Amino acid sequence: MSNTPMAASPLTRAVLEIDEYASGLGWDQPARLFALVDTARLRVQEPSLAAQLGLEDAPETTGLTPIEQDEIPADKPLDEFLGTIAWPDAVAGCALTVERLMLPPSAEAQVPQGLSEGKLAKWVADHPERQEVRMTVAVLRDGSRESALRLREKDSSTEVLTGPDLVPGLAEALSATFED
Repeated sequence: MSNTPMAASPLTRAVLEIDEYASGLGWDQPARLFALVDTARLRVQEPSLAAQLGLEDAPETTGLTPIEQDEIPADKPLDEFLGTIAWPDAVAGCALTVERLMLPPSAEAQVPQGLSEGKLAKWVADHPERQEVRMTVAVLRDGSRESALRLREKDSSTEVLTGPDLVPGLAEALSATFED
């Protein structure tokens, strides 16, 4: 669990662990999906997987273990893909890391009305105030959520912003993967 603060909640630690992992892969990466499993339960129910993940000697209080899932299909919109996911009961939550372009609130008033999704994406990509951001969002079955945002221009673990409501739309989409 490297550099994540021990005072943080297990969900916050998992989000920061995933953010650090994604950071190590560099920028311009595809979206990545993770199952979040209870570490103690994983060690008991899947000891060989726990050993493979290096968790056999982890302290009992480590909380949640992120397990990366298969690659997200590049030819399918993310919201459609998320609509196809159903998690087994052993999965306590899930997380997604994705890169996007973002505008500051001051630029939102400048957005032209009536643009198609493609033209709007191009307009944002060409805007001089755009920023590249990596968002890591996690949710648990009980409704808990956490997010981490990392700007490309401030690519440092000390500059990562965390909070439960930073990316509410994505958190809602992830929560929907646990609904029957």
